[in-house]
Amino acid sequence: SIEEVEVAPPKAHEVRIKILASGICRSDEHVMSGSFTQPFPIILGHEAAGVVESVGEGVTCVKPGDKVIPLFTPQCGECSSCISPKGNLCVNNDLSASGLMMDGTTRFTCKGKPIHHFVSTSTFTEYTVVHETAVVKIDAAAPLEKVCLIGCGFSTGYGAAINTAKVERGSTCVIFGLGGVGLSVVMGCKVAGASRIIGVDINKDKFAKAKELGATECINPQDFKKPIEEVLNELTGSCVDYSFEVIGRTDTMTAALESCHTNYGTSIIVGVPPSASQITFNPMTLFTGRTWKGSVFGGMYMRSNFCGFVKVTDSWNKFFKFGCQNGRLYL
Repeated sequence: SIEEVEVAPPKAHEVRIKILASGICRSDEHVMSGSFTQPFPIILGHEAAGVVESVGEGVTCVKPGDKVIPLFTPQCGECSSCISPKGNLCVNNDLSASGLMMDGTTRFTCKGKPIHHFVSTSTFTEYTVVHETAVVKIDAAAPLEKVCLIGCGFSTGYGAAINTAKVERGSTCVIFGLGGVGLSVVMGCKVAGASRIIGVDINKDKFAKAKELGATECINPQDFKKPIEEVLNELTGSCVDYSFEVIGRTDTMTAALESCHTNYGTSIIVGVPPSASQITFNPMTLFTGRTWKGSVFGGMYMRSNFCGFVKVTDSWNKFFKFGCQNGRLYL
């Protein structure tokens, strides 16, 4: 429902943001369907951009008037994940779903009742409050209605290919799910120089855009009577080097795993899995040498990756061209 909500001023080390653009991510829908368990009532949204309205005591990283992107995975710069080159999931993240700020309280109230935050962001609102470790300043000329996608979709997919999988030139890849995140994986694989990029989706209407962005071919599992992993094995001769599950279903996660090479294939889980789900698989699938990995926000070190080089070129189209040539998120 659309409600009048009171948004409290930021406390120490917090930032209140006027949200000017917000994407709708499948993860938001997962909360509504019950697949991604969160406390209710809640303000969803986590893929956005806006302008700093006010800051709490001690905030030095941004100031009122700055254009910013809120971050659903903070970066404190001090925990083991933040200081390790191997990880990017700060211990201060709220993926475990407390729905509260770091001090255990909320900044939202509606009709006198508290409303929960969503993964440290909550962007389906005109104003939101985030911790200073969960926001990054961007260039003043950045088109917010476009760069908001960096807050989740684009970075999650692109980074899964570049940072998590580390796709090499000449490799073969398959992407399960050709939504916004899946298409960003396609772009990442193309940038990395993959020689063959196969898109898998039951919606054929997505194939043209996938091919435009780098997919060499696309297939619909419903066109075959055999499991998609068998189809891909026959199509490639030995399965692919890298597979990406970008849907959030356990059946496609196992299919993606079995679609990568028996000995040296790597499969990346990008889609958010249902909260109460379990996966059953033959351990020989991994024993033979496959690697199975997860990827949160594309392995991005949010504030350090963005700060200092999120700049704007003379057109949005050049963002992809310039960024793709360098393998970095330049705008």
